[in-house]
Amino acid sequence: MTADPIDGVFAALADPTRRAILARLAGGDATAGEVAAGFTISPQAISKHLNVLEAAGLITRTREAQWRRCSIVPAPLRAVAEWAEQYRRLWEQRYDTLDTYLERLQEES
Repeated sequence: MTADPIDGVFAALADPTRRAILARLAGGDATAGEVAAGFTISPQAISKHLNVLEAAGLITRTREAQWRRCSIVPAPLRAVAEWAEQYRRLWEQRYDTLDTYLERLQEES
């Protein structure tokens, strides 16, 4: 059985540091050093987080001279949003049904 690519995205997003890195990159491309400047963990730890994000397809890294610029890749996040959207619609329908039921109960009292 082949793993769904969204599994890797969820695994990468499970860590709050990686989510914070993505939030930083949503504001624009940055070098690994620029990303690391916003955190209290070591540059090596940031590098490991960047590797996980890159493996999940959430970022790309390009080399410019001695720097590696990191860029966010929106497509995997769109896939997660689309996946979650189907459940949002389901819960909205259930809340609407509950709301109708509660209104009926109030009218009967």
